[in-house]
Parts: sequence; C-alpha cells; structure tokens
Amino acid sequence: MFNRVILIVLDGVGVGALPDAGDYGDLGCATLAHVAEAAGGLSLPHLQRLGLGNIVALPGVAAVAEPAGAWGRMAQRSAGKDSVVGHWELTGVVRSEPFATFPEGFPRSITDAFTAETGLPVLGNVAASGTEILDRLGEEHLRTGYPIIYTSVDSVLQIAAHEDLIAPERLYRLCRVAERIVAPYHVCRVIARPFVGTRLTGFKRTSRRHDFTCRSPRPTLLDRLQQAAIATCGIGKISDLFAGRGLARSLATTGNADGMNQTLQALGMVETGLIFTNLVDYDMLYGHRRDSAGFARALERFDRWLPQLQAAMRADDLLIITADHGCDPVMPGTDHSREYVPLLAWSAAMLRGCDLGVRGSFADVGATLAELFSIEPGCGTSFLSQLRSAARAKRF
Repeated sequence: MFNRVILIVLDGVGVGALPDAGDYGDLGCATLAHVAEAAGGLSLPHLQRLGLGNIVALPGVAAVAEPAGAWGRMAQRSAGKDSVVGHWELTGVVRSEPFATFPEGFPRSITDAFTAETGLPVLGNVAASGTEILDRLGEEHLRTGYPIIYTSVDSVLQIAAHEDLIAPERLYRLCRVAERIVAPYHVCRVIARPFVGTRLTGFKRTSRRHDFTCRSPRPTLLDRLQQAAIATCGIGKISDLFAGRGLARSLATTGNADGMNQTLQALGMVETGLIFTNLVDYDMLYGHRRDSAGFARALERFDRWLPQLQAAMRADDLLIITADHGCDPVMPGTDHSREYVPLLAWSAAMLRGCDLGVRGSFADVGATLAELFSIEPGCGTSFLSQLRSAARAKRF
C-alpha cells in the first residue's frame, strides 16, 4: 500500500512534559503550547487539518472533528533528551543508560591528551551556550589561535574555531582526534563549531558545523533497510546523528528552508524506500536561544510549505511528521526538554484519519516502517494496521 516514506523530524518540537520530566529539571515544559501562547496563537491550518490540534490544545490550532491524517503523541523510553538518543529511538534503538555529561568541564586527562596530540592548548573547557562562549572567548581565540573547547548540559564536546584561523577541514581533523580521546568516557558527540566575525561586527557560527557521533550499539532501522537493499536518503543532520551509517545518500542543508527544498528534490531520487529529514532550526536557532517568536514563524513557514510536499507525493507515499525531544524557549535555561513528541501521518491513499493514541515509545515509528518494508523490527509497536485501515478502501 505504501512504497515510499517521507519521515520529517521537527527538531525540538515537543508537545508537553513527560511524567519523568521533573527528574530532568523540566517540570512544566510544553514547547509547542508555550510557543503558541507567546505568539498569541499560531496559524497552522494544514497541520491543523492533519490533526495537530487533536494532539494538544493550542491557541489558534483547534481540534477538528474529522482530521485528514492519523494523529497521536509518543513518549520517550530512552534515558536522556538528546537529538542522537531521540533519533536512535525513532529507528528502533532504546538506550537505557544516559551518556556522560561534564557540567564542570572536562577532566585534565582529556584536554592534556588533546594538546599532546595536536600541539594546541585549549581555551574554555567549561559548560556554556554556543553564543555566550564566543562572546567570552572569541577575541582571545583570535589573538592566540587556540581552539575553544566547551560542553553543555548534553553529552557533547564542542570545538569552536574561527574559519580564518582554523579552516573547517582542519577543525574536522581536530574533532576526529577529540573523538578518539573521549570514546572511553562515553561522550555521545564531538561537534565542530566554525564561526566568523570580530568583536566589533559580532561573532557568528556558520553552517559548516559537523557532528561526530558515536555509533549506535545495535543496528538501527537505517542499517536494516540498507542490508535489505531498500533505498535510504538522509537530509540535514541525519547522517551526523547516525555516524554516517545506514544511508545510501546524504544531503547536507543550511537550515529549514534548504531542508524542505532538499526533501522535494529527494522525491526525484528515491523511487522506493525512506526519505528521512531533520529540520533543525526550531532547536538550533530558536529553542536554545529562547526565541519563541522566531520559533512560531518557523512553524508557520513549514505549514505553508506542507501543501507543496503533499502535491508532489504519489498515492503510495506515506508522510510521517514527528520530533526528537522538546526545546522549550519559554522555560529557564537553554537545554532540551523532556517531552512527548507529536505524531502525524498522512497519505493521499487515506480516506479518513485515525487516532493513534499515546504511544509508549518513539520506536513505534521504526516498528511501523519495519513492518511496511518487511524487515526485522528493532523494538516498538507498529501502527501500520491502523494506517492501512484508514486507506484500505482507496484505489490507486
């Protein structure tokens, strides 16, 4: 019934606190609702038609009596609230132990080993936000040429360097050194953070960011699809999140607009299989920077684009829209938030919508696609039968 799947992750677009949110310091988080409230209401008519307002009450986005799509929300089973953990769970890998974090900075054993291998002393070695660390140490970096190493509340080692001093390709090599050094410390990601500018003009991170992610401990849906010779195409940071594994094709993007355009382009590249897109701006540009107005505008831009995607889809295509965690710009701090994520599914083959309920794991998406493509599931509970029931009377 469905031969091609377009899976879109709206990075950071959570729909309300999970029962254990308090354990993560996220009691009361509700990314989408808080963004809508701060904006005085959202205009998302196309997502509303699919059933977004049936998932969560939102100013400007009411529930509809007969949604055109399938709707629900999913809880996270994995420990943590990082993009890597969220995407792994979507593809059938649930992580029971959190990655290591370093709120006081990294131990000397890590920074000393980095200096010994690269010949470069380091600046920073603190937990800080990306924009804050550039304001604090950007000028010293320009004067000394030393890379800025910092972390966050996530399990990441980030290396920031001005592109005029340390070109991105050289920065990537430094990250590979760091990746090898931190492997025994159970760090999830090493991230290259190139930037440009001066103190007078302002420092600005560029789109040449690159994530060096540890490998999933078990095969993901992407690995199993590739083993079955089923086409897989990752758009945006999908390749980074899966350490480059399980993808026949990978398309880098510069932001949401480019990601949406690349998704349309991918329809001409993948005849049967999976197109897997991450739209990162909600998280990177708006959630972490506590910009609820920008977050709202980005959601409305996606909604205006959605009919263009639907018009380009075939009758045997399936669209799934979800998220990987929350990133509530209204809550204190700049961290991800531990939330349910939305689940919307639509196909031109569907005669009616259906309520997918509250799913016990993000892995239900992976289980559904595994059943669809007749491959071994990782974990989770498929909702494919509900989608088939909503489309079973349709003739192609």
